[in-house]
Amino acid sequence: MDRIALAAGALYAIVLLRAGGTFAVGWLAGAGARRGRFAGLTSSARFRRAERAIQRWGAPVVAVSFLTVGFQTAVNFLAGSMRMPLPRYLPALFVGGAAWALIYATAGLGVLEVLGRLFAERTLFGVSAVVVLLLAVCGVVVYRRKRAAPSSGDTAVDAS
Repeated sequence: MDRIALAAGALYAIVLLRAGGTFAVGWLAGAGARRGRFAGLTSSARFRRAERAIQRWGAPVVAVSFLTVGFQTAVNFLAGSMRMPLPRYLPALFVGGAAWALIYATAGLGVLEVLGRLFAERTLFGVSAVVVLLLAVCGVVVYRRKRAAPSSGDTAVDAS
C-alpha cells in the first residue's frame, strides 16, 4: 500500500506541474498562438475538437481530459489560451490530476509487477508479453496516423 501511495503522490505532483505548466504556456501564448508559428498546431482537428468541448462544457472537460491520452495536453493548453478563469480551472486540474495519478499508480504498478514476475519466473513469456505490447502500441500508432493523414482526394479546391 505504501508503494501505491508514494507512486500516486509523485504522479500527482508531476501531473499538476505538467498540466498546470501547459495551461500557463497557453495563457501566456494567448491569441498569439493562433497567429504565430503554433498556428498550424492550434488549427489541427484535435485542438479544434478540444476547443469546442471547452467552450461548451468548461471545467468538466478539463477534469475528464485526464482520463484520455493525447487529448489532455490540447485541453490544458486551450483552457489557458482561452483564459479560463483560475477558480474554474484549478478544481478541474486537482480532481482530474488525482484521477490520473491514482489510475496510473494502481494500474501502472500492477502491470509492472506482472511483467516483473513474468520475467523472473518465465522469461520467455515476459519477453513475449513485451513484444505483444509493443506491437499493439505500434499498431495503434500506425492506425491513427493513417486515419489522420489526408488522402489525395481530400485536398481543398480554391473556387475563387
